[in-house]
Amino acid sequence: MVLDLFLYFIVYSFMGWVMETIFASINQRKFINRGFLIGPLTPIYGFGAILIIQSTRWIDNILIDSYISTLMSIFISTLLVTILEFITGFTLERVFSTKWWDYSKNALNLKGYICLKYSLLWGVLAFLLIQVIHPFIVRFIYLIPISVKGYIAALLLLCLLTDTYKSVINTLNLRNTIINYSDLSIAKYKKMIIKYKRIILVFPRLLTLNEGIVNRHVRSILDDRINKIKIQIKNRFQN
Repeated sequence: MVLDLFLYFIVYSFMGWVMETIFASINQRKFINRGFLIGPLTPIYGFGAILIIQSTRWIDNILIDSYISTLMSIFISTLLVTILEFITGFTLERVFSTKWWDYSKNALNLKGYICLKYSLLWGVLAFLLIQVIHPFIVRFIYLIPISVKGYIAALLLLCLLTDTYKSVINTLNLRNTIINYSDLSIAKYKKMIIKYKRIILVFPRLLTLNEGIVNRHVRSILDDRINKIKIQIKNRFQN
């Protein structure tokens, strides 16, 4: 049971990453590795899916009528995932001193962490998960031999913990670089910006930690680095 839940968490974290990455890449018109972690996982979707799965199971055991049970499951799931999104947004801002998303311009929002529009979207995703996606995922996980599940789960857990630790450290380092940029040499500053390019592109709000950061032309640093890489690749093919 615990192994299955963890594997569900991984699967839905990956699916959430795919959805977020496709959406961000279309908007930016280039590939964006969307997500806090380095790897292809967005844990908030995994945790959200587990909340939906468990609350649906609990409601199904209480209510007999399948129609009412489904409606209640969607309502409770939407509420729980919205609370999760609020807690996640609040926690990230307290740890990294900046908002990782901001719904302040959306109607009926609460401190910019949650809003009615995205809560309704969570409800739609909850319905699709309960009615369409999860039954298929259950059958897929069931096909994995029990003797193998433990090893797969252990490996995935190790990768997840390592990735989480490294991502937190990298983001904190970038945060300190942005806040204390005036204390760094231009060369070291450029090196740090290039090193944490992915985080900046995914979460540009981090740059608001220091309004004076624009004086160091973050975008131009990243563009110069990309152009140099393109020239190096072109020269290799020509040679």
